[in-house]
Amino acid sequence: MVLHLARAKRTWRQWLRRESPRQALYCWKIRDWLAVLLVCALVALVSSWPWLVEPILRPGIPAPFSAVAPREATVVDTDALERRRSQLGTRTNVQVVDRQANVELQQRLERQLQELAQVAAGPQDRVAPLELAPPEQDWLMAQNPEQRAAWNQALRQAQQRMLSQGVVGSVAKQQLEQAASLQLAPLPETAKTLGSRLLAVNLQGRTNLRNDAGLSQRLIEELLNQEGIPRIRVKQGDLITQQGEPISPQAYDVLDYFGMVDRRPLLRAWVVHFLEALAACLVTVLIIRRWRSNLEPRHALLVLGMLLVVQGFKLWLGNTASPLALLVPPTLLLAQALGTTTGLAWLASASLLWPQPLDDYSEVRLIVAAVVAAVAAVLAGRQRSRAQLVQLAILLPSGALALQWLMLQIVALWHGRTRLLPSGSELGGEALLMGGLLMGGLLLGPLVESFFGLLTRARLMELADLQRPLLRRLQVEAPGTFEHTLMICGLAEEGARAIHCDVDLIRTGSLYHDVGKLHAPQWFIENQSEGPNPHDLLDDPAGSAAVLQAHVDEGLKLARKHRLPRPLADFIPEHQGTLRMGYFFHQARERDPSVPEANYRYVGPTPQRRETAILMLADGCEAALRSLPPNTSEQEASAMVRRLIDARRLDGQLKDSGLSRGELELVIRAFVRVWKRMRHRRIPYPIPARKAYSA
Repeated sequence: MVLHLARAKRTWRQWLRRESPRQALYCWKIRDWLAVLLVCALVALVSSWPWLVEPILRPGIPAPFSAVAPREATVVDTDALERRRSQLGTRTNVQVVDRQANVELQQRLERQLQELAQVAAGPQDRVAPLELAPPEQDWLMAQNPEQRAAWNQALRQAQQRMLSQGVVGSVAKQQLEQAASLQLAPLPETAKTLGSRLLAVNLQGRTNLRNDAGLSQRLIEELLNQEGIPRIRVKQGDLITQQGEPISPQAYDVLDYFGMVDRRPLLRAWVVHFLEALAACLVTVLIIRRWRSNLEPRHALLVLGMLLVVQGFKLWLGNTASPLALLVPPTLLLAQALGTTTGLAWLASASLLWPQPLDDYSEVRLIVAAVVAAVAAVLAGRQRSRAQLVQLAILLPSGALALQWLMLQIVALWHGRTRLLPSGSELGGEALLMGGLLMGGLLLGPLVESFFGLLTRARLMELADLQRPLLRRLQVEAPGTFEHTLMICGLAEEGARAIHCDVDLIRTGSLYHDVGKLHAPQWFIENQSEGPNPHDLLDDPAGSAAVLQAHVDEGLKLARKHRLPRPLADFIPEHQGTLRMGYFFHQARERDPSVPEANYRYVGPTPQRRETAILMLADGCEAALRSLPPNTSEQEASAMVRRLIDARRLDGQLKDSGLSRGELELVIRAFVRVWKRMRHRRIPYPIPARKAYSA
């Protein structure tokens, strides 16, 4: 039984692995699988939500069956009723007096009356709330306190009567003065004129009215009852819906009246669609993991998260959802970040989970969107810079617009134009929306790459820039290590190209594999020029071995500090694997034969992918190839490289890398080709003797 379980487990892991059966597989923990299953369940729930809470029929979708009226009836036309309500709503706003506004206007009047009292009592000129004519100023100063109090009270009562009828802010000042003059008619002429002007200044541009929603709705209902509620008259045997044709709002009202709209939760249909969406999500994750054996759980969560967002927009927008806008941008971004296979797998799931049913034109638009998204996924995997991605984001909407218009015209001619085609402005707006989303996604791309640890082709090109701070520091502080890095980079690139590995990844990883030597450059032979070797002064094999191991540990610290993606950081420990530090181990054994070999091996891990394995081999062969005499033949160089590579293979350094014996032979030939380019002969140029000049 145990043997069968082990065999089944081995078969399962082999199916998940990439091209080689020995390719290392990123192990997921139980909590990773639980997180992925939870997000898959959320996607399935959102995708199947309409079958759980919404009626299967609704206006705008193609009718799944033909229906006729079983009897004569009169049905309320809810669509026409809502239109009439909206039309009446703009003309039937009922307003009432706002008590708070009355209090504020009364307080404003009191302040103006106090300012006038100060003008009348002060010996110096003061700023009045309004410009006073000489007769008005003389009259105001001639009033005693009792007369002024009576005048103030008359103004308060006049404003209160005006406010009780309602004041609108758009009333002209002259109209307000006339109304105030009528309220102050018993007063003398000068007192009446000054009071009406003061009230007009206080009320101009202000209102004490507010809308009352309850009274407005009551008025609308009264008007509707007077004009009559729109109704649909149906005779027995009238055709309500034709199968395949969109359901109109009027037809939906009639179907609902006759009880043909099932509003109960469709549990059986919901379970079927839920399981269908759940299976689609799981199959998508397994397909992606099959082609990307190093797929991390957070990458899978990103794929499922995008699917969840798109399904949510489909649920929210319903039949107005644009396939181009919802399918193309995520496919392009995922293909660029995780590869073409990931983009196509995501596209297949998102297309299969599109809401049903669809009419002819909706099917055409979905097919066009799927074709454009597939093209975007294929092209995105070949783009090597963000500028190329921007060009793709500009060209895709134009091509999608032309293809969609052409396909819709063909379908319309095929079906005899049974209904109106989408307008050109609608198609153009959809293409512009897709282009805007593509541009927005490209702008947010670096943030997503950093947060999820993604390594896109464009980011690889950016990280390979020799002017980046960490690489520039390596050039200045450890020039010998930097030259050694460039030599290894050439060897590793040629080896990766020979067996069709990721050349961009191995080039960038090679540039960063020895950055840990920055912690103590003088302890490594390539950076030593003159003077004693620090290892000789130390005279401690264990201490020297610790220095060598430290360049791996410090390199990982620098990788975290400079936020290098995980695939690049893996080059730092894996290019040394668990190799033995032979020179210092030999010294230690001379002093103490019982010293364990494990103390003089790197911590590892051994290379987990072909790219890091090739870098390990290039690192081991670079110095040996450069040290070969000028008269060394190609066969001798090949034999020497083969011995070095066989030593690492027999030491178990390549067991998890996925490199086969045939691929190792191709790598050997590639290294020798680079060596031949390095040792090409030069023509000796004659150096002319320096001419002597006499004074």
